[in-house]
Amino acid sequence: MLLSLVCPLLYFLGLDNNLAFRRPLIDDGQWFRLITGNLMHTNHWHLLMNLAGLWVILSLFKWPFHLLGFSLLLLGLFAAEGLGLYWFVPSMMRYVGLSGVLHGLFAFGACNELLNGVRFGWVLMVCVIAKVSYEMITGGSNELASLIEARVAVESHLVGVLAGIACALVWQWLSKNSCPNN
Repeated sequence: MLLSLVCPLLYFLGLDNNLAFRRPLIDDGQWFRLITGNLMHTNHWHLLMNLAGLWVILSLFKWPFHLLGFSLLLLGLFAAEGLGLYWFVPSMMRYVGLSGVLHGLFAFGACNELLNGVRFGWVLMVCVIAKVSYEMITGGSNELASLIEARVAVESHLVGVLAGIACALVWQWLSKNSCPNN
C-alpha cells in the first residue's frame, strides 16, 4: 500500500531529476539512485500501468510472509534491479519505473509456488521467461514505448526475473534451514 502512495507522490512532486537512475550521477556517488530510480515514472500512463501491475501481482500469489518479509523482498528487488542494471548493462544511462521490480515479484511468486509443489508455477515461470526472452530479441513494444514516452527497458525485466528467482531460492533455503523440525 505504501508503494502505491509513494510512487504517485514522487511523480507529482516532480522529483525525477533528484531521484532517477542516472549513471553519471551514480558514478559520482549518488548510490541512492540505484533504489529510488524504481520509484520514478516517465508519465501518468507509466505510473498507472506499473501500479495496476503491482496490484495484479499482489493478488495473484499467496505470499509466504507478512509486512516485514515483503518489505525486505521489495528492498532486495529494488537493490538488485539498480545494481544489476549498473553492473551488467553499462549502456543504461537512465532508468525509471517499477517494471523490473514487478517482473521480479512475479518471478518470485511463480518460483515460490513451483518450489512448493504448485504445478501452475511451471506455467507461470515458462510464461515470464518466454515474455522476457521475446522482449530481449525484439526490443519491446513500440506502442508501449510511445505510451510511456520512453524506450521500454527490457533489460530491467530480465534483471528483475533473475533477481526474483534468486530471492525465491534464498527464501526457500532460509525457510527449510530455519525450521527446527528439519
